[in-house]
Amino acid sequence: MKYSVLDLCPVNEGENAAQALQNAISLAQHVENLGFPRIWYAEHHNLQGIASAATSIIMGQVLAKTTKIVVGAGGVMLPNHSPLVIAEQFGTLEALFPGRVELGLGRAPGTDQLTAHALRRHLDGNSDNFPSDVVELLNYFNDDKCALKVQAVPGSGSHIPVWILGSSLFGAQLAAALGLPYAFASHFAPVELMRALFVYREQFKPSDFLPKPIAMAALNVVVAQTDEEAKYLFSSQQQAFANLRTGNAGKLPAPVMHYTENLNPQLQAMLSQSLSCSIIGSVATVREKLRQFENDVSADQYIITSMIYDHEKRKNSFTLFADVLSNA
Repeated sequence: MKYSVLDLCPVNEGENAAQALQNAISLAQHVENLGFPRIWYAEHHNLQGIASAATSIIMGQVLAKTTKIVVGAGGVMLPNHSPLVIAEQFGTLEALFPGRVELGLGRAPGTDQLTAHALRRHLDGNSDNFPSDVVELLNYFNDDKCALKVQAVPGSGSHIPVWILGSSLFGAQLAAALGLPYAFASHFAPVELMRALFVYREQFKPSDFLPKPIAMAALNVVVAQTDEEAKYLFSSQQQAFANLRTGNAGKLPAPVMHYTENLNPQLQAMLSQSLSCSIIGSVATVREKLRQFENDVSADQYIITSMIYDHEKRKNSFTLFADVLSNA
């Protein structure tokens, strides 16, 4: 299956982070049973509606309570961390669950600037250091124990697959130069998707990590019994995104009927553009739209996220999407 799952660990209005994390484990077990090959968790900070700040800890819990699905970070925001610490954390996960760990790396802080300063190991650490930090991290995973005086233990020789994440041409160029797989965050920043995929493939240099380019695109998916119900469920994500962009970020709201119809034209346009890589509808509708999306984008792999308020309906959306894939 070339479709994977991105879980942003949403915290619903009226619930807390503890419930969100239990839902994350439940969802991972569910999509594993459906046959999805991987599930990723993304690092965010100071957001009341997302519980995935301590990404490697969530991954450890999910790995312990599943049996075969690959569990990864999509991703770790490397400017917030020492590369050695990340190498040790993911080397530990790989030692405990061999062959089931992936590491996606991003250069954004995953938060606001004030929180970014609170996170940094030192105040001069920033996204400009991202390429050198990535290379440093890759070296910690190297087999050659004589190459570095400082070793990641565990971590050295672990061969953990490393992805570069991005929403601009920068990540595409870096992934191509290093010969690494590339994942584009088109589920919330789709503008540069096609250019980034072109640049990545055009500039890709084969490496010991990867002989040919592998590009993954992200999209929002909500599947329900009817188109109307799917649009209703999707309104939770639309509300959350609008709240974030207008400085009112909070927990994931309950869905409302006809949400976008009551918005001003500016917010409508923002949502339409930012969430344009979204496929919402019944099984029949999603099957048709998915075929068109694949034809238009032509990525090697895809990763889907579903910010649905009701956890059981969220699980059901993935069940229905698996049915779409099995009968495509």
